[in-house]
Amino acid sequence: MALNHTYDMRPLRHETAVGAGAQLALLALLGTAIGLGPAGWLTGLAFGVGTWATLTRALRRSWLESFGPANRVTLARATLVGGVTALVADSFESPPPVTVLVALTSVALILDAVDGKVARRTGTSSPLGARFDMEVDAFLILVLSIYVALSLGPWVLLIGTMRYAFVAAARVLPWLNGALPPSTARKTVAALQGIVLLVVGAGILPVLPAFGAVLVALALLVWSFGRDIRWLWQVRNFEQAPGSRHESFQQVHSAP
Repeated sequence: MALNHTYDMRPLRHETAVGAGAQLALLALLGTAIGLGPAGWLTGLAFGVGTWATLTRALRRSWLESFGPANRVTLARATLVGGVTALVADSFESPPPVTVLVALTSVALILDAVDGKVARRTGTSSPLGARFDMEVDAFLILVLSIYVALSLGPWVLLIGTMRYAFVAAARVLPWLNGALPPSTARKTVAALQGIVLLVVGAGILPVLPAFGAVLVALALLVWSFGRDIRWLWQVRNFEQAPGSRHESFQQVHSAP
C-alpha cells in the first residue's frame, strides 16, 4: 500500500478499542464470579492498557488496510492471556480457581493453532500479525512459568524468560537475529512448553512427576535453543538468499 495522507486509522482503532473493551469485560466477569483482588485487577488492567497501546502504535506504523480475521483471533487470545495474568497475580495472595485458570489457558492454547491457519487461508498474513502472535505466545508462557514456579521453585522461570534473554542478547550480538530453516522438532518443543506448564499448573500430577515433566520440557527447550544458536553461529558470515523460506529465531521459539 502506497504511503499517502488519505490513510484512515479509524477502523483499526475501532478493532483495538473492542479488544480493550473485551479485556475490561473479562476482568469484570472474573471479579464478579471469583472476586479478583487488587493485585489481579491492577495487573489485568496494566496488561490490557499495555496491549492496547502497543498494538495501536504498531498498527499505525504498519499501514494495514484492515485488521483481518487472523489478528482478531490473536486479539481474542490476548484477552484470555490478560485474564490468566490477572489470576496468576492474585495467586500470590490466595490460590486462584484452578478450573477457571485452566479453562482460559486451554482456550488460548487451542486458538494458537487457529490464527495462523486463518491468516494463510484468507491471505491476510503480515509481519505485524506474526509479531503479535509471537508476543502473545511468549507472554503466556512467561505467566504460566511464574505460576508453576510458585510450587516447584524459581528455576521454572527459565522456561518463561529464555526467549526474552535471547532478545536481550541479540541486541549486542546481531548475528542472533539471523534466519533459521523450518523445523518440526523446534515447533514441537515450543508447543510442548505451554502444554506441560498447563498440566502441571492444573495440579493433576504429584510433585515428583510434575517436577520431572517441567525439567524435561526445560531440557528440550535448552536443546532447541542451543541447536539453533549453534546453527546461527556457523552461518553468521553468510547472507540468506533472497526469498529463502527461513524463519525468524525469535518467532519460532515463542509459540506454545
